[in-house]
Amino acid sequence: MVKLIGMLSRLGPVKVLVIGDFMLDAYTTGKIQRISPEAPVSVLNAHSEESRPGGAGNVVLNLCALGAKVIVAGRVGRDYAGEEIRSSLEHEGVDIRGLLYQKRYKTPVKNRFIADSQQLLRVDFETLTPLPEELEQELIQKLPDLMEECQIVAISDYGKSFLSNTLLGVVIEMAKAHHVPVIVDPKGIDFTKYRGATILKPNLAEAYAAARLPQDISLDEVAATVLKTCGVEQLMITRSQAGISLFKRSGERLDFPVRSKEVKDVTGAGDTVLSMLSVALANGLDIKYAAQLANIAAGMVIERIGCAQVSLSDMAERLMEFDEENKIFDGEHFFALQQSLKGKRCTVLSLEGNQGMSTAIFKSLRKLATKEPENKLVVYVRDRQPDKEFISLLSSLSDVDFIVIECASLKNLCDLIQPADVYAIEGGKLVDLETSPVNLTTV
Repeated sequence: MVKLIGMLSRLGPVKVLVIGDFMLDAYTTGKIQRISPEAPVSVLNAHSEESRPGGAGNVVLNLCALGAKVIVAGRVGRDYAGEEIRSSLEHEGVDIRGLLYQKRYKTPVKNRFIADSQQLLRVDFETLTPLPEELEQELIQKLPDLMEECQIVAISDYGKSFLSNTLLGVVIEMAKAHHVPVIVDPKGIDFTKYRGATILKPNLAEAYAAARLPQDISLDEVAATVLKTCGVEQLMITRSQAGISLFKRSGERLDFPVRSKEVKDVTGAGDTVLSMLSVALANGLDIKYAAQLANIAAGMVIERIGCAQVSLSDMAERLMEFDEENKIFDGEHFFALQQSLKGKRCTVLSLEGNQGMSTAIFKSLRKLATKEPENKLVVYVRDRQPDKEFISLLSSLSDVDFIVIECASLKNLCDLIQPADVYAIEGGKLVDLETSPVNLTTV
């Protein structure tokens, strides 16, 4: 009965250590209406400017959107971009104890110029500066505390000279000693520096480059070469519009085609995959389900311009588009339901699960859906073992947004999701429980 959203509903708040290259993503958006008289180039009439953490910072923002608690390890300069990153992360409730200042270091900035939903140009301000040994040792000394109680480590390598071989080796070995999985989004052609990681997640071009094989060689051979030379447990290759391919040491291959309505911009899709994988695996999901959720999240990101974040609410809505039964939530796993309703008003209707679909129920559903069309309609089915055909029929109705089964009580549900209105069907009539003397614990 519960499909992929059943996996989503098992995602609880986890603690993730993100270590990698932090930079500032800036966006200048406007319109092009003429050609410059000075040179044969377009003139962008800028309407707005915004900035937010990029690189490993975008991974962090994605994790926050998924409800994770995040600790970071990285560096910034004592400049405007560095302060902007620190301020933004603190605003999101991120633990920044491991975000170090480096003297005379310029925080990388990527400024994207956008017109009519199209990226015209990206201007990068950056200088590749190695991490000084004293700062590297300072961070290594902090790692045991930073890694305390973390369920997973996500390494986001953007090739900005922060992640030295020494630092990577210490992080991976320490994580293994704590039995904490390590997922790496790699950079460069030498993947041996990530030896011992749990999952390596390159894109297609990076995988071929690391394997040192031409493009006409099969992807299976590329994967086998990378797995053999890099000593990682699993290899996940992101293939843009083609989706994700997962390879295991046993030779098993799993492919997950992308589900996207429209490809506008692939920027940040890899960060989204890393974030969703981290949350899913930290919650104990099997890698095949984690990969599917990550693939769906990435498909949503490439429909948007720039580095976008996907929430569990976004995921729930997309999963319900794929399959009606994805709107059914197990009452023991309310975290995803709470996240799905975050920032939204909802109405709860309490039903008996073994009475079948009656005219009264159908009319009540229509009435509630049309009365407050902006409210999400949550149907609470009181029976712990409701009739399956009844649940299937409920899930097929477009008026019903969520179905909750196996819940302790209606009061328990209402305490958790704070609905705007609560109703029940009693004696074939729709009863407003806000004005009725009926006790919620008995309904």
